[in-house]
Amino acid sequence: PPSLRSRQERWPTTSPSRAIWREAGAVRDRMNITVTIHEGVASIDEADWVRCASPDGVPTDPFITHRFLRALEESGSVGEGTGWTPRPIVARKGGEVIGVAPLYIKHHSQGEYVFDHNWAHAYERAGGSYYPKAQIAVPFTPATGRRLLAAQGHEAEALAALTQGAVQVAAENGLSSLHITFCTEAEAIAGEALGLMRRASQQFHWENPGYQSFDDFLAALSSRKRKTIRRERAEAQGFGGEIVQLRGADIQPQHWDAFWRFYQDTGSRKWGHPYLSRAFFDLIGETMADDLLLVLAMKHGQPIAGALNFIGSETLFGRYWGCTEHHPFLHFELCYYQAIDYAIAHGLRVEAGAQGDHKLARGYMPAETHSLHWINDPGFREAVAKFLTAERRAIDHEIEVLTSYGPFRRGDVPEQD
Repeated sequence: PPSLRSRQERWPTTSPSRAIWREAGAVRDRMNITVTIHEGVASIDEADWVRCASPDGVPTDPFITHRFLRALEESGSVGEGTGWTPRPIVARKGGEVIGVAPLYIKHHSQGEYVFDHNWAHAYERAGGSYYPKAQIAVPFTPATGRRLLAAQGHEAEALAALTQGAVQVAAENGLSSLHITFCTEAEAIAGEALGLMRRASQQFHWENPGYQSFDDFLAALSSRKRKTIRRERAEAQGFGGEIVQLRGADIQPQHWDAFWRFYQDTGSRKWGHPYLSRAFFDLIGETMADDLLLVLAMKHGQPIAGALNFIGSETLFGRYWGCTEHHPFLHFELCYYQAIDYAIAHGLRVEAGAQGDHKLARGYMPAETHSLHWINDPGFREAVAKFLTAERRAIDHEIEVLTSYGPFRRGDVPEQD
Protein backbone atom coordinates (compact mmCIF):
# COMPACT_ATOMS: atom_id res chain seq x y z
CA PRO A 1 0.00 0.00 0.00
CA PRO A 2 1.08 3.63 -0.24
CA SER A 3 3.31 4.70 2.61
CA LEU A 4 1.64 7.05 5.06
CA ARG A 5 2.60 10.67 4.53
CA SER A 6 3.57 12.87 7.48
CA ARG A 7 1.54 16.06 7.04
CA GLN A 8 0.51 18.72 9.58
CA GLU A 9 -2.90 19.16 8.01
CA ARG A 10 -6.44 19.10 9.35
CA TRP A 11 -8.99 16.75 7.79
CA PRO A 12 -12.37 18.57 7.40
CA THR A 13 -15.04 16.91 9.48
CA THR A 14 -18.23 17.72 11.34
CA SER A 15 -17.74 14.93 13.89
CA PRO A 16 -16.86 15.83 17.51
CA SER A 17 -13.26 14.65 17.10
CA ARG A 18 -11.30 16.86 14.69
CA ALA A 19 -8.21 14.86 13.84
CA ILE A 20 -4.80 16.02 12.67
CA TRP A 21 -1.73 14.11 11.52
CA ARG A 22 1.11 14.24 14.01
CA GLU A 23 3.44 11.79 12.33
CA ALA A 24 3.43 9.00 9.80
CA GLY A 25 0.75 6.59 10.84
CA ALA A 26 -0.76 8.55 13.72
CA VAL A 27 -3.85 10.69 14.25
CA ARG A 28 -4.46 12.78 17.39
CA ASP A 29 -7.66 14.53 18.39
CA ARG A 30 -8.51 17.23 20.92
CA MET A 31 -9.42 14.56 23.48
CA ASN A 32 -5.80 13.32 23.55
CA ILE A 33 -6.68 10.20 21.54
CA THR A 34 -4.05 8.87 19.15
CA VAL A 35 -4.81 6.38 16.38
CA THR A 36 -1.84 4.44 15.02
CA ILE A 37 -1.57 2.00 12.14
CA HIS A 38 0.38 -1.26 12.45
CA GLU A 39 1.80 -3.95 10.19
CA GLY A 40 -0.30 -6.79 11.63
CA VAL A 41 -2.14 -7.90 14.75
CA ALA A 42 1.01 -9.78 15.79
CA SER A 43 2.63 -6.36 16.40
CA ILE A 44 -0.17 -5.40 18.81
CA ASP A 45 -0.03 -6.65 22.39
CA GLU A 46 -2.52 -9.49 22.72
CA ALA A 47 -3.68 -8.35 26.16
CA ASP A 48 -4.60 -4.94 24.72
CA TRP A 49 -6.49 -6.55 21.86
CA VAL A 50 -8.34 -8.94 24.17
CA ARG A 51 -9.40 -6.10 26.46
CA CYS A 52 -11.09 -4.40 23.48
CA ALA A 53 -12.39 -7.49 21.67
CA SER A 54 -13.74 -9.06 24.88
CA PRO A 55 -14.68 -6.20 27.21
CA ASP A 56 -16.80 -8.50 29.39
CA GLY A 57 -14.26 -11.32 29.29
CA VAL A 58 -15.88 -13.38 26.51
CA PRO A 59 -15.74 -12.52 22.78
CA THR A 60 -19.13 -12.65 21.06
CA ASP A 61 -17.50 -14.48 18.18
CA PRO A 62 -14.09 -16.10 17.58
CA PHE A 63 -13.34 -14.15 14.39
CA ILE A 64 -12.37 -10.89 16.11
CA THR A 65 -9.94 -12.59 18.48
CA HIS A 66 -6.24 -11.90 18.30
CA ARG A 67 -5.54 -15.62 17.76
CA PHE A 68 -7.87 -15.94 14.74
CA LEU A 69 -6.56 -12.83 12.97
CA ARG A 70 -2.98 -13.78 13.84
CA ALA A 71 -3.54 -17.26 12.36
CA LEU A 72 -4.58 -15.62 9.08
CA GLU A 73 -1.33 -13.64 9.05
CA GLU A 74 1.04 -16.37 10.22
CA SER A 75 -0.40 -18.90 7.76
CA GLY A 76 0.03 -16.54 4.79
CA SER A 77 -3.72 -16.52 4.14
CA VAL A 78 -3.46 -12.72 4.26
CA GLY A 79 -0.40 -10.65 3.53
CA GLU A 80 1.98 -10.41 0.60
CA GLY A 81 0.52 -11.72 -2.65
CA THR A 82 -3.02 -12.20 -1.31
CA GLY A 83 -4.51 -8.75 -1.94
CA TRP A 84 -5.16 -8.44 1.81
CA THR A 85 -2.45 -6.32 3.44
CA PRO A 86 -2.96 -6.18 7.23
CA ARG A 87 -2.83 -2.66 8.66
CA PRO A 88 -4.78 -2.84 11.94
CA ILE A 89 -5.37 0.40 13.80
CA VAL A 90 -5.15 1.13 17.52
CA ALA A 91 -6.72 4.01 19.45
CA ARG A 92 -4.95 5.18 22.61
CA LYS A 93 -6.01 7.72 25.21
CA GLY A 94 -3.28 8.93 27.50
CA GLY A 95 -1.21 5.92 26.49
CA GLU A 96 -3.98 3.40 27.28
CA VAL A 97 -5.36 1.30 24.43
CA ILE A 98 -9.10 1.99 24.22
CA GLY A 99 -9.91 0.58 20.77
CA VAL A 100 -8.63 -1.63 17.95
CA ALA A 101 -9.90 -2.54 14.49
CA PRO A 102 -8.77 -5.09 11.85
CA LEU A 103 -7.98 -2.79 8.90
CA TYR A 104 -6.69 -4.15 5.57
CA ILE A 105 -5.49 -2.51 2.38
CA LYS A 106 -7.27 -4.34 -0.44
CA HIS A 107 -6.15 -4.74 -4.05
CA HIS A 108 -9.31 -6.55 -5.18
CA SER A 109 -12.80 -7.26 -3.82
CA GLN A 110 -12.48 -11.00 -3.29
CA GLY A 111 -13.32 -12.68 -0.01
CA GLU A 112 -15.56 -9.87 1.27
CA TYR A 113 -19.14 -11.05 0.52
CA VAL A 114 -20.47 -7.49 0.46
CA PHE A 115 -20.08 -7.06 -3.24
CA ASP A 116 -18.80 -3.78 -4.66
CA HIS A 117 -17.58 -5.09 -8.02
CA ASN A 118 -20.06 -2.85 -9.86
CA TRP A 119 -18.77 0.17 -7.96
CA ALA A 120 -15.22 -0.70 -8.96
CA HIS A 121 -16.16 -1.12 -12.62
CA ALA A 122 -18.07 2.18 -12.69
CA TYR A 123 -15.27 4.04 -10.94
CA GLU A 124 -12.66 2.71 -13.34
CA ARG A 125 -14.84 3.38 -16.40
CA ALA A 126 -14.95 7.00 -15.23
CA GLY A 127 -11.15 7.07 -15.24
CA GLY A 128 -10.48 6.45 -11.56
CA SER A 129 -8.50 3.74 -9.79
CA TYR A 130 -10.73 1.91 -7.31
CA TYR A 131 -7.88 -0.17 -5.89
CA PRO A 132 -6.24 -0.03 -3.46
CA LYS A 133 -9.04 0.57 -0.96
CA ALA A 134 -9.29 0.23 2.81
CA GLN A 135 -11.38 -2.48 4.49
CA ILE A 136 -12.25 -3.06 8.14
CA ALA A 137 -13.36 -6.68 8.09
CA VAL A 138 -12.64 -10.25 9.04
CA PRO A 139 -11.19 -11.73 5.82
CA PHE A 140 -13.22 -14.44 4.08
CA THR A 141 -15.85 -14.35 6.84
CA PRO A 142 -19.42 -13.21 6.10
CA ALA A 143 -20.45 -13.30 9.77
CA THR A 144 -21.89 -10.39 11.70
CA GLY A 145 -19.79 -9.14 14.59
CA ARG A 146 -18.13 -6.11 16.15
CA ARG A 147 -15.57 -4.49 13.89
CA LEU A 148 -14.69 -1.34 15.88
CA LEU A 149 -13.53 -2.98 19.09
CA ALA A 150 -13.70 -0.73 22.15
CA ALA A 151 -12.56 -1.26 25.72
CA GLN A 152 -15.27 -1.14 28.36
CA GLY A 153 -16.14 2.42 29.33
CA HIS A 154 -14.70 3.90 26.11
CA GLU A 155 -17.26 2.67 23.57
CA ALA A 156 -18.38 5.97 22.03
CA GLU A 157 -15.02 7.74 21.90
CA ALA A 158 -13.15 4.68 20.64
CA LEU A 159 -15.70 4.04 17.89
CA ALA A 160 -15.49 7.66 16.75
CA ALA A 161 -11.69 7.70 16.88
CA LEU A 162 -11.31 4.39 15.00
CA THR A 163 -13.81 5.43 12.33
CA GLN A 164 -12.25 8.83 11.81
CA GLY A 165 -8.74 7.42 11.91
CA ALA A 166 -9.56 4.82 9.24
CA VAL A 167 -11.17 7.45 7.02
CA GLN A 168 -8.16 9.69 7.38
CA VAL A 169 -5.81 6.83 6.51
CA ALA A 170 -7.79 6.37 3.29
CA ALA A 171 -8.05 10.10 2.53
CA GLU A 172 -4.43 10.98 3.27
CA ASN A 173 -3.12 8.13 1.13
CA GLY A 174 -5.32 8.59 -1.91
CA LEU A 175 -7.29 5.39 -1.42
CA SER A 176 -10.62 5.32 -3.23
CA SER A 177 -12.73 4.21 -0.30
CA LEU A 178 -13.17 2.67 3.14
CA HIS A 179 -15.54 -0.23 3.83
CA ILE A 180 -16.58 -1.69 7.21
CA THR A 181 -18.33 -4.96 6.46
CA PHE A 182 -20.58 -7.26 8.51
CA CYS A 183 -20.56 -4.83 11.42
CA THR A 184 -23.27 -4.85 14.06
CA GLU A 185 -26.45 -2.83 13.68
CA ALA A 186 -25.33 -0.57 16.54
CA GLU A 187 -22.03 0.14 14.74
CA ALA A 188 -23.91 0.81 11.50
CA ILE A 189 -26.15 3.36 13.20
CA ALA A 190 -23.21 5.05 14.92
CA GLY A 191 -21.12 5.05 11.72
CA GLU A 192 -23.94 6.60 9.75
CA ALA A 193 -24.21 9.37 12.36
CA LEU A 194 -20.48 10.01 11.83
CA GLY A 195 -21.05 10.52 8.10
CA LEU A 196 -20.43 7.08 6.56
CA MET A 197 -22.94 5.54 4.18
CA ARG A 198 -24.92 2.63 5.58
CA ARG A 199 -25.66 -0.42 3.43
CA ALA A 200 -28.06 -3.30 4.02
CA SER A 201 -27.58 -6.86 2.80
CA GLN A 202 -29.42 -10.10 3.54
CA GLN A 203 -28.50 -13.56 4.84
CA PHE A 204 -30.33 -16.56 6.28
CA HIS A 205 -30.09 -17.18 10.03
CA TRP A 206 -31.64 -19.80 12.29
CA GLU A 207 -33.16 -18.32 15.42
CA ASN A 208 -33.62 -20.26 18.63
CA PRO A 209 -36.54 -19.15 20.84
CA GLY A 210 -35.64 -21.86 23.34
CA TYR A 211 -36.25 -25.19 21.62
CA GLN A 212 -35.57 -28.22 23.81
CA SER A 213 -35.12 -30.68 20.93
CA PHE A 214 -35.03 -30.92 17.15
CA ASP A 215 -38.61 -32.22 17.33
CA ASP A 216 -39.61 -28.99 19.08
CA PHE A 217 -38.21 -27.08 16.13
CA LEU A 218 -40.02 -29.33 13.65
CA ALA A 219 -43.29 -28.82 15.52
CA ALA A 220 -43.12 -25.11 14.65
CA LEU A 221 -43.02 -25.90 10.91
CA SER A 222 -45.84 -26.55 8.50
CA SER A 223 -46.73 -30.22 8.11
CA ARG A 224 -45.32 -30.40 4.57
CA LYS A 225 -41.97 -28.82 5.52
CA ARG A 226 -41.74 -31.00 8.62
CA LYS A 227 -42.14 -34.16 6.55
CA THR A 228 -39.60 -32.93 3.99
CA ILE A 229 -36.91 -32.33 6.60
CA ARG A 230 -37.49 -35.70 8.25
CA ARG A 231 -37.18 -37.39 4.87
CA GLU A 232 -33.99 -35.48 4.04
CA ARG A 233 -32.39 -36.34 7.37
CA ALA A 234 -33.28 -40.01 7.07
CA GLU A 235 -31.85 -40.24 3.56
CA ALA A 236 -28.69 -38.29 4.45
CA GLN A 237 -28.02 -40.39 7.55
CA GLY A 238 -28.43 -43.54 5.48
CA PHE A 239 -25.32 -42.80 3.40
CA GLY A 240 -23.61 -45.93 4.72
CA GLY A 241 -21.59 -44.59 7.61
CA GLU A 242 -21.84 -42.44 10.71
CA ILE A 243 -21.83 -38.72 11.49
CA VAL A 244 -19.63 -37.47 14.33
CA GLN A 245 -19.26 -34.08 16.02
CA LEU A 246 -15.72 -33.29 17.17
CA ARG A 247 -14.46 -30.54 19.47
CA GLY A 248 -11.22 -29.62 21.19
CA ALA A 249 -8.65 -32.38 21.53
CA ASP A 250 -10.91 -34.80 19.67
CA ILE A 251 -9.97 -33.04 16.42
CA GLN A 252 -6.81 -34.88 15.39
CA PRO A 253 -4.25 -34.10 12.62
CA GLN A 254 -5.81 -36.73 10.33
CA HIS A 255 -9.14 -34.93 10.61
CA TRP A 256 -7.51 -31.69 9.46
CA ASP A 257 -5.85 -33.55 6.57
CA ALA A 258 -9.26 -34.80 5.46
CA PHE A 259 -10.94 -31.45 5.93
CA TRP A 260 -8.22 -29.71 3.92
CA ARG A 261 -9.08 -31.98 0.98
CA PHE A 262 -12.74 -31.06 1.38
CA TYR A 263 -11.97 -27.34 1.60
CA GLN A 264 -9.71 -27.42 -1.46
CA ASP A 265 -12.44 -29.02 -3.53
CA THR A 266 -15.03 -26.42 -2.48
CA GLY A 267 -12.61 -23.51 -2.84
CA SER A 268 -11.53 -24.55 -6.31
CA ARG A 269 -15.13 -24.79 -7.49
CA LYS A 270 -16.34 -21.55 -5.87
CA TRP A 271 -13.41 -19.15 -6.07
CA GLY A 272 -10.91 -20.78 -8.43
CA HIS A 273 -8.49 -21.41 -5.56
CA PRO A 274 -8.88 -21.68 -1.78
CA TYR A 275 -8.61 -18.45 0.22
CA LEU A 276 -7.10 -20.13 3.27
CA SER A 277 -3.79 -21.97 3.40
CA ARG A 278 -3.24 -25.44 4.86
CA ALA A 279 -1.23 -23.91 7.70
CA PHE A 280 -4.25 -21.88 8.80
CA PHE A 281 -6.14 -25.01 9.82
CA ASP A 282 -3.16 -26.31 11.77
CA LEU A 283 -2.87 -23.01 13.63
CA ILE A 284 -6.53 -22.75 14.61
CA GLY A 285 -6.41 -26.41 15.61
CA GLU A 286 -3.61 -25.52 18.03
CA THR A 287 -4.92 -22.20 19.36
CA MET A 288 -8.72 -22.33 18.92
CA ALA A 289 -9.73 -25.97 19.30
CA ASP A 290 -12.35 -25.19 21.93
CA ASP A 291 -13.95 -22.64 19.58
CA LEU A 292 -14.46 -25.22 16.83
CA LEU A 293 -17.10 -27.80 15.98
CA LEU A 294 -16.05 -30.15 13.19
CA VAL A 295 -18.85 -32.34 11.84
CA LEU A 296 -17.62 -35.31 9.79
CA ALA A 297 -19.36 -38.03 7.80
CA MET A 298 -17.30 -41.19 8.34
CA LYS A 299 -17.43 -44.20 6.03
CA HIS A 300 -15.36 -47.32 6.73
CA GLY A 301 -13.47 -45.27 9.30
CA GLN A 302 -12.54 -42.51 6.81
CA PRO A 303 -14.02 -38.98 6.53
CA ILE A 304 -15.85 -38.48 3.23
CA ALA A 305 -17.47 -35.07 3.99
CA GLY A 306 -17.22 -32.39 6.63
CA ALA A 307 -18.45 -29.03 7.88
CA LEU A 308 -16.46 -26.68 10.11
CA ASN A 309 -18.25 -24.37 12.55
CA PHE A 310 -16.97 -21.71 14.92
CA ILE A 311 -18.62 -21.37 18.33
CA GLY A 312 -19.47 -17.94 19.70
CA SER A 313 -21.03 -16.97 23.01
CA GLU A 314 -24.49 -16.65 21.43
CA THR A 315 -24.11 -17.99 17.89
CA LEU A 316 -22.81 -21.04 16.06
CA PHE A 317 -21.18 -19.88 12.83
CA GLY A 318 -21.17 -22.34 9.95
CA ARG A 319 -18.18 -21.58 7.76
CA TYR A 320 -16.64 -24.28 5.53
CA TRP A 321 -17.90 -27.44 3.87
CA GLY A 322 -16.58 -30.01 1.44
CA CYS A 323 -16.70 -33.67 0.46
CA THR A 324 -15.02 -36.38 -1.57
CA GLU A 325 -18.21 -38.42 -2.03
CA HIS A 326 -21.61 -37.04 -2.93
CA HIS A 327 -24.70 -38.41 -1.19
CA PRO A 328 -28.25 -36.99 -1.33
CA PHE A 329 -28.91 -34.32 1.32
CA LEU A 330 -25.61 -34.96 3.13
CA HIS A 331 -24.68 -31.30 2.64
CA PHE A 332 -27.92 -30.19 4.31
CA GLU A 333 -27.43 -32.65 7.17
CA LEU A 334 -23.83 -31.71 7.99
CA CYS A 335 -24.14 -27.94 7.46
CA TYR A 336 -27.67 -27.13 8.61
CA TYR A 337 -29.37 -29.88 10.60
CA GLN A 338 -26.32 -30.90 12.64
CA ALA A 339 -25.75 -27.21 13.38
CA ILE A 340 -29.33 -26.90 14.63
CA ASP A 341 -28.86 -30.02 16.80
CA TYR A 342 -25.78 -28.50 18.41
CA ALA A 343 -27.35 -25.05 18.78
CA ILE A 344 -30.41 -26.45 20.54
CA ALA A 345 -28.24 -28.46 22.94
CA HIS A 346 -26.16 -25.38 23.83
CA GLY A 347 -28.74 -22.58 23.65
CA LEU A 348 -27.31 -20.92 20.52
CA ARG A 349 -28.60 -19.49 17.27
CA VAL A 350 -26.99 -20.28 13.88
CA GLU A 351 -25.50 -18.15 11.12
CA ALA A 352 -24.76 -20.33 8.11
CA GLY A 353 -22.82 -17.90 5.93
CA ALA A 354 -23.62 -15.97 2.78
CA GLN A 355 -26.28 -16.58 0.16
CA GLY A 356 -28.33 -19.74 -0.26
CA ASP A 357 -32.09 -19.45 -0.78
CA HIS A 358 -32.26 -23.21 -0.15
CA LYS A 359 -31.67 -22.47 3.55
CA LEU A 360 -35.15 -20.95 3.80
CA ALA A 361 -36.97 -24.28 3.53
CA ARG A 362 -34.74 -25.63 6.33
CA GLY A 363 -35.78 -23.02 8.88
CA TYR A 364 -33.10 -20.41 8.22
CA MET A 365 -34.98 -17.13 7.85
CA PRO A 366 -33.92 -13.92 6.05
CA ALA A 367 -32.08 -11.43 8.23
CA GLU A 368 -30.60 -8.02 7.51
CA THR A 369 -26.84 -7.54 7.70
CA HIS A 370 -24.99 -4.23 7.79
CA SER A 371 -21.95 -2.46 6.39
CA LEU A 372 -20.56 1.07 6.27
CA HIS A 373 -18.86 2.84 3.36
CA TRP A 374 -16.91 6.01 2.70
CA ILE A 375 -16.02 7.12 -0.85
CA ASN A 376 -13.21 9.60 -1.41
CA ASP A 377 -14.52 11.20 -4.61
CA PRO A 378 -17.52 13.49 -3.85
CA GLY A 379 -19.29 12.88 -7.16
CA PHE A 380 -18.97 9.12 -6.94
CA ARG A 381 -19.94 9.23 -3.27
CA GLU A 382 -23.21 10.94 -4.22
CA ALA A 383 -23.93 8.32 -6.90
CA VAL A 384 -23.28 5.46 -4.46
CA ALA A 385 -25.51 7.10 -1.84
CA LYS A 386 -28.41 7.17 -4.32
CA PHE A 387 -27.80 3.53 -5.21
CA LEU A 388 -27.78 2.51 -1.55
CA THR A 389 -31.13 4.21 -0.94
CA ALA A 390 -32.72 2.24 -3.78
CA GLU A 391 -30.94 -0.97 -2.77
CA ARG A 392 -32.17 -0.63 0.82
CA ARG A 393 -35.78 -0.53 -0.37
CA ALA A 394 -35.18 -3.62 -2.50
CA ILE A 395 -33.58 -5.51 0.42
CA ASP A 396 -36.48 -4.63 2.73
CA HIS A 397 -38.94 -5.92 0.13
CA GLU A 398 -36.90 -9.08 -0.47
CA ILE A 399 -36.81 -9.89 3.24
CA GLU A 400 -40.56 -9.35 3.53
CA VAL A 401 -41.30 -11.62 0.55
CA LEU A 402 -38.88 -14.35 1.62
CA THR A 403 -40.27 -14.35 5.14
CA SER A 404 -43.75 -14.96 3.75
CA TYR A 405 -42.41 -18.10 2.03
CA GLY A 406 -40.77 -19.46 5.18
CA PRO A 407 -41.51 -22.98 6.48
CA PHE A 408 -42.99 -21.94 9.82
CA ARG A 409 -46.64 -22.16 10.71
CA ARG A 410 -48.31 -18.78 10.89
CA GLY A 411 -47.40 -17.10 14.16
CA ASP A 412 -44.51 -19.46 14.92
CA VAL A 413 -41.66 -17.58 13.19
CA PRO A 414 -38.89 -17.05 15.80
CA GLU A 415 -37.97 -13.41 16.36
CA GLN A 416 -34.42 -12.28 15.67
CA ASP A 417 -32.36 -11.08 18.58
